[in-house]
Amino acid sequence: MSTTATNVDPQELAKFSELAHRWWDPESEFRPLHQINPLRLDWIDQLASIKGKRVVDVGCGGGILAESMARKGADVLGIDLADKPLKVAQLHAMEGGVANLAYRSVAAEALAAEQPAQFDVVTCMEMLEHVPDPSSIVRACTQMVKPGGWVFFSTINRNPKSFLFAIVGAEYILKLLPKGTHEFARFIQPAELARWCREAGLSTQQMKGMEYNPITQRYWLSGDTSVNYLVACRKPA
Repeated sequence: MSTTATNVDPQELAKFSELAHRWWDPESEFRPLHQINPLRLDWIDQLASIKGKRVVDVGCGGGILAESMARKGADVLGIDLADKPLKVAQLHAMEGGVANLAYRSVAAEALAAEQPAQFDVVTCMEMLEHVPDPSSIVRACTQMVKPGGWVFFSTINRNPKSFLFAIVGAEYILKLLPKGTHEFARFIQPAELARWCREAGLSTQQMKGMEYNPITQRYWLSGDTSVNYLVACRKPA
């Protein structure tokens, strides 16, 4: 098991920190996050009913999902190790008067050791493919959630189609994301993520694919997990 200090890639932090000031611009590099956020939020809320729940968003970045969950009535803590996006998130929440939302610069493993079984819901979206040891994050998320609570992940499958769509298509042809956002070797197959969840003590409840039509610029959830996909798990009560 890796130590908390090592499960972070400084280059990944630098990459997202450089773009921090653009996080809340819906026409910036983060446009896809703004577009998929309502889909993710509704899916999470349908399953876990987040109003009044204590939620931690792991790898929250500039706070797009964290703030939207707080606006739905959840008591949210967003955590990340990239300081610039965190400051942007804090400022945006302050300007928007979102009170039931806090941010901290802390590793998932460190928070799990400090606050085990303290959260009703744990979300970790678009983050596992950016860390050296994703299984350690899965274990930390499991540790943080209360028995009977929900854990949500989203990441990218690893296969020729995902290379074509998520890297060649999204970064080079459609320019939806900055070049170099993703590294193919770090993509995670659903069977791998399901195994880590099982080994950590989570039971997988639902797996959904996320698809995109470049012509209509529309995203939707489907049964096709070949590129982007989301996983909902529960910790046994």
